[in-house]
Amino acid sequence: MTTTLWKTKLAARIHDPAEKALVLLRDPAGHEGGTSRVLKRDLGLESGTEDLPADPDALGDILFDRLAADIHRAVKRADWWSAAADRPQWPLREIDITTRDGKEKTLAVADYARVNWVKRPILKHPLTGEALDLKGLQETDIRDIKQRSREHFQGLICRDGAGNTDWQRTLLAFWRFGPTLKETADNHTLGHLWPLLPADTRVPDHSIWDHLDLASAFAGAFAGDSQGEAALLAMSIGPVQEFIASARSTSDLWAGSHLLSRLAWETMRVICEELGPDAILFPRLRGIPQVDLWLRDTMNLPKEWFADEAWAKRETDANPLFSGALPNRFVAVVPAERAEALAQAASDRVRRWLDDMGRQAVDALLDSLQINASDSRAHRQMREQLEGFPEVHWAAVPFSLIRANDRKRDTDLDVTKLSEAMAPFFDGEDAPGFLGSPVWHALSRAMEADGIRFFSPNPGVLYPAVHDLADRVLAAAKAVRPFQQTRQEGWRCTLSGEAERLALDDEDLQEYPGRTGDSLWNRVAGQKKSWAKRGEHLAGLPALKRLWPSLFAAEVAQALGMDRGQVPRFVVSTHTMALAGQLERWMSEGGRSPDTSLMQRLEAAPAVPLPRRLARQAVGKGDFNIARRLPGLLESAAEADQDQAMEEARQAVSRLLGQKPEAYYALLMMDGDHMGRILSGDPAHAVTYRESFHPDVQAGFDRLAGKHPHIRRYGEQKRALSPGRHMAISSALNDFTLHVVPEVVEEEHPGRLLYAGGDDVLAMLPVGHLLPAMRRLRDAYSGRGETSNWQSARQSRNLVLSNGFAMLRGRLMRMMGEGATASAGGVVAHHQAPLTAVRRALEAAEKRAKNEGGRDAFSLTIVKRSGGELSFTAKWDSVPLLERLIAFLADPRVSRRAVYHSLQWLATLPSHPPEDMMAGLLCYQFERQCAHKSAAQHHDVPGLSRAIAGFALDGEAPVRKLANLLAIAEFLARESRSGASSFRSAEHGEIAHA
Repeated sequence: MTTTLWKTKLAARIHDPAEKALVLLRDPAGHEGGTSRVLKRDLGLESGTEDLPADPDALGDILFDRLAADIHRAVKRADWWSAAADRPQWPLREIDITTRDGKEKTLAVADYARVNWVKRPILKHPLTGEALDLKGLQETDIRDIKQRSREHFQGLICRDGAGNTDWQRTLLAFWRFGPTLKETADNHTLGHLWPLLPADTRVPDHSIWDHLDLASAFAGAFAGDSQGEAALLAMSIGPVQEFIASARSTSDLWAGSHLLSRLAWETMRVICEELGPDAILFPRLRGIPQVDLWLRDTMNLPKEWFADEAWAKRETDANPLFSGALPNRFVAVVPAERAEALAQAASDRVRRWLDDMGRQAVDALLDSLQINASDSRAHRQMREQLEGFPEVHWAAVPFSLIRANDRKRDTDLDVTKLSEAMAPFFDGEDAPGFLGSPVWHALSRAMEADGIRFFSPNPGVLYPAVHDLADRVLAAAKAVRPFQQTRQEGWRCTLSGEAERLALDDEDLQEYPGRTGDSLWNRVAGQKKSWAKRGEHLAGLPALKRLWPSLFAAEVAQALGMDRGQVPRFVVSTHTMALAGQLERWMSEGGRSPDTSLMQRLEAAPAVPLPRRLARQAVGKGDFNIARRLPGLLESAAEADQDQAMEEARQAVSRLLGQKPEAYYALLMMDGDHMGRILSGDPAHAVTYRESFHPDVQAGFDRLAGKHPHIRRYGEQKRALSPGRHMAISSALNDFTLHVVPEVVEEEHPGRLLYAGGDDVLAMLPVGHLLPAMRRLRDAYSGRGETSNWQSARQSRNLVLSNGFAMLRGRLMRMMGEGATASAGGVVAHHQAPLTAVRRALEAAEKRAKNEGGRDAFSLTIVKRSGGELSFTAKWDSVPLLERLIAFLADPRVSRRAVYHSLQWLATLPSHPPEDMMAGLLCYQFERQCAHKSAAQHHDVPGLSRAIAGFALDGEAPVRKLANLLAIAEFLARESRSGASSFRSAEHGEIAHA
């Protein structure tokens, strides 16, 4: 069975060639007569040498006839289902073909629906319908394209010691590296386009890889089930928020998010090993570093294939393996009869893995104290406290709920059983959910017009209904949360307060936490300051989170062939981040040298990690050692708790930097809006069938639709949810997480990325970089930009955005599209403020952006050291205005009293003053506080005042809105944050001079 499963999946994966879009309507042998035929022969999937027919429409069936009958049926059925699930129905005409058994009738695509894609290479964004015209795509010679493709895949075939095809490893190799064409001079342009080549040139909104992944998933499910039945399996782990939120340091924040991502992978891993990673439709696993590591070290794909991957080369925690890119939920296509067993195996696997990690964490704690114990009280506590964690929920819905009356082609569908299963979740509607939608009404029957008829629907068309049912059953399963009572007798964890702290014995467990006793945790604090502070006592799960950075760093070191503990973790402190902007300006301006007294202090101070961009600019220079020790000097003085020493250190640093050291830093949290709706196929976030067509097809379709109302109505329907949509979303989120977010936060800005997974981002930044980084991330999430010349974008090393796509160092990536929005919260806080309180303020800011801002908005909170908070919430389009106001107030020719005086007279205004009055008063105050007329002219104070007044009066409580805007801008414009005469631009990190 195993061999047949992998062989079937591999046959499905090569049933269409990767270069299909480039050879369709150009190759006399047909798209299935080139690479696909050669690979079937090389793999031993086809036999016979008889001549093939010249008619390309007949070629595919004959090639498949050479497969074993059971594989042939599974692959053909998988192709039908995956095509129906991902693409609109297509007009067909009936033609005669000659086969080995004589002449037969078959169907071919209508003439107007044929597209020579090379002549007009257009990609459509699946979520918005936006067109990306890849102008300049040359008509590469067909034979050359086919040869490159053939050689690429032939190089990925894995064989055993006897020279026979290793079906599983070859399938994994084709899945992982098929979309990655090796970078050569000949492949340069083709290599950029290769991952996004469309599966169907008529609907170029999903790639050939999406189609092949789905066909392989369905084929594997059919082959792995004794009745040939597939099911959709949805699984989730949790709880999420409380697990991540329990944190006392930036390292804790990273550890919670990353550990949750790792738990998700350990759950998915069972499905990957049993059915292949392409069985998981969401999230998309291709290119995820943790999955790559599994392919290399567990599945034994050649190490040299991964040599150029960033995770195989970076020997610090900048390694992408440290990025938690996987969500806590996944959807997979599995054999129906094995769904329950696979779900249970996944649940058992993740809990066994976590139990082993818990044991390793306790071992590490005891090793640090040189205690040799394999089953101490702490070990037992850890096992007991981890029991039942994480919560794993699952639901499976078989496609057998859909009956095909025409079993030969899976057509003429009976959805009675599916309707009955969905009914309880839809309040007894006659046609529940998708079955009652206009889309299903259009897709459920064949349509005919002018002697041309559409494909008949097969069960793949009902993917939206099956997915919706699985989603609702999973939600019901999660609502029934199991509760297991536990006995906790000793002092509780000082971080979570939920479970008793880990202890060496009864006396340790009962000792009052505030005493300076000889407890496990006080002893650990004396040996490992990164694991615990004096007086801090942790329970099992918080302890595992605290030690996870060390445990995972050791795992990465082993993967890179380094000694245990050799992967340095750069935990950038809040104090270092507060100074990062000033340090960067100091270095860019040439940097004044420290005086003798300061140099002596720096030599005795610890060197601390710097943000990546800052370290890269300073490394190899004399500035590097100074920049690393300045924050360490201030931190050491603060820890010494000696006011005089701290004041002397701050004065010395002030003389060096030319200004008072910044004490505030920023945290940024961004989250995609309506992600649940987007994933569920909400029509508000979908395009019509017609909008997804290639422009050449739209013209012919419009002519036909003009004569036949039922075809016009079909074209007007919003696209139904599809696996391709899920794959496109997941691919976009993966690229956003793994490539775009680190580029924005750590390359365009001197920030530190704490977490990026899916549509969630958590980052730490210097205060002056908060606004531009927020706006850049928002634009990148949607792929919103002005560049249209992708030819020149390929040559750029910078991030380029346009039409829902992104280009970074030659890599073309699909983002979420203009229709997808995101909201963000930002908090500016003193570096000594408790992180738990700052995190709460950050979450509240993000919620304000979504609730008060109405989503697609941002909210800023400033937590002052002296007490009190400032907050400001607005739509993204107001960011340029805020930055313009900050630039004005940061100009050294403008007095800080400009805001103070304005706030005083604001209190005397009526609740809704006339716009001219508000603008005039603002203009008067601003011009009055300018030391030179040139400052007012440079910043166009009258225009700025009118813009501010118009913004304030657009909505409720305009006076309060204006006061918040002025207060926030004044705080952000202060010298240490803005750089006095300059502020950080949102445009790719340049300095814009005011």
